[in-house]
Amino acid sequence: MARLPHRIIKETQHLLAEPDESNAHYFHVVITRPQDSPFKEGIFKLKPFLLEEYPMATPKVRFMTKIYHPNVDTLGRICLDILEGKWSPALQIRTVLLSIQALLSAPNPDDPLANDVAEQWKTNEAQAIETARAWTRLYY
Repeated sequence: MARLPHRIIKETQHLLAEPDESNAHYFHVVITRPQDSPFKEGIFKLKPFLLEEYPMATPKVRFMTKIYHPNVDTLGRICLDILEGKWSPALQIRTVLLSIQALLSAPNPDDPLANDVAEQWKTNEAQAIETARAWTRLYY
C-alpha cells in the first residue's frame, strides 16, 4: 500500500474511514443518517478519493449507496459547492462529510445534478420525499 501523507493520516484516523486495499488514496466511509430527513433510515456508503495534490486539490467523493436526491446523480456524484469551485486547502475531509450529511437534511433542487429528481422535488415535494424514503429502505 502506498505511503499516505501525514495530513491524510491525521484527518482520517478520527473518521469511520478505511483506506482501500488496492489504492491508498481511496477510502470507504459510512456516514450516519440525518434524523430530520427522508434518509433517516439509511446507512450511506461514500468513497472519497484524495488526489496526490491533496489538500491543494479538491477531493472527489461519490455515493456508493443508491440514493434518490436532487444533488446526487445515478453514478453517485455529488453537487456540492466545496466539491466544485469553493474548495479551500483549509477544509478537511471531515468538513466535506459533514457538508454531505447537511445536504441530506436539506436537498437543494435549485442546484441539481439529477434534474428529474429535482423537478419532482419542486413540483411534488411530498411524493419526492416518499420516493426518497422508499429508496432509502430499499438500498441501504
